[in-house]
Amino acid sequence: MNSMKIRRTAIAVAAAALLPFSLAACSDSGGDTKAAPSAGPEEAAKTSESTPSDAAMTDDQPFGPACAGVPKEGAGSFDGMAKDPVATAASNNPALSTLVTAVKQAGLVDTLNNAENITVFAPTNDAFAKIPKADLDKVLADKDMLTKILTYHVVGEKLTPQQLENGSFETLQKGMITTKGSGENYTVNDTSKVVCGNVKTSNANVYIVDTVLMPK
Repeated sequence: MNSMKIRRTAIAVAAAALLPFSLAACSDSGGDTKAAPSAGPEEAAKTSESTPSDAAMTDDQPFGPACAGVPKEGAGSFDGMAKDPVATAASNNPALSTLVTAVKQAGLVDTLNNAENITVFAPTNDAFAKIPKADLDKVLADKDMLTKILTYHVVGEKLTPQQLENGSFETLQKGMITTKGSGENYTVNDTSKVVCGNVKTSNANVYIVDTVLMPK
């Protein structure tokens, strides 16, 4: 009998000693569960809103192979051009110096700088170089003809790349231009390729092209 009592007493003591540890373990487990709740629908929505998709981040950026030649800093950079009206912005881009000379020769600097919400298809220096020098000199010397050619490169609204996919637009010269393409590949009038598109200035969207457009 004495041995039985001793054995029961020992079991009871052991159980009493283990009970606090069991309760502590249960308490810790419960604490871990509360510390890492699953995100509810509202939190998930907030996370989605605060992290824009890659498409949303790149849709409004300049595109095209010639964009690599645009200065990274200063007035001629994309950020710099965005602060100036279009004729001033173009004058800070080395690849558009011939266009700037033509705009000045035609007396269109103020016209372009003061216009609101326009699109300019801006030929590069190489685009003008495709025109025989004698012909280019003749055009530069004829203010009326030069004005018609330059205003044919301007549309009286800001065009997005999506609008260029299959578009037809009236120019300031009153002629029509057509555009087509998708992604980062667009052509104007089936002959002139956009080599750096969706460039922003304070009053215009600019699409730099590789061929001078001639009024039809």
